[in-house]
Amino acid sequence: MVERQLRDRGIADARVLAAMERVPRELFVLPDLRDRAYDDAALPIGEGQTISQPYMVARICEELALEGGERVLDVGTGSGYQAAVIAELAGEVHSVERIPALADRARAALAAAGYGDRVHVHVGDGTLGLSAHAPYAAIAVAAAAPEVPAALYEQLEPGGRLVVPVGGRWEQLLDVVVRSPDGPLVAHTVPCRFVPLVGEEGFDGR
Repeated sequence: MVERQLRDRGIADARVLAAMERVPRELFVLPDLRDRAYDDAALPIGEGQTISQPYMVARICEELALEGGERVLDVGTGSGYQAAVIAELAGEVHSVERIPALADRARAALAAAGYGDRVHVHVGDGTLGLSAHAPYAAIAVAAAAPEVPAALYEQLEPGGRLVVPVGGRWEQLLDVVVRSPDGPLVAHTVPCRFVPLVGEEGFDGR
């Protein structure tokens, strides 16, 4: 996976590649899909949600530009896999999931993989972030937003980075948003396709 799906497609951050090697992805997929855990594809995890394609997880993590001691918010816990990869790269990880059943399964998977005390999973509206633990050096969003959620941007520390798929329900661009004194600095990166971000500042709030 690391050589063919990541390094050969431009993922160059050595810390991200090492993190992707360490996290046991098979623990975060449904039992009957474990033989496909390292496929170059998103896989269903139930409740209409998916575990993201390995390349997209690596790309998001690379765009976060983490150095090791940061507090990070992961929006859309899903399986817990992306939060586990971020835990390899940061100092403190909070993750928000709107579906309680998925949050419970993610906690169990994270504990089985050895990340139970390194990732804090919360149930709530991820579009509103998690203000109790803000500010964050970085925020990663694993669902597509119609526009950059204002609440997430406001929870960034100065110079913090928000990585979020922005666009329609079926196709998006992965945006990197940096909080600056002059307002959001936005870079559009690669095309992507994520499930919709649901919540007050997501699709069903519009």
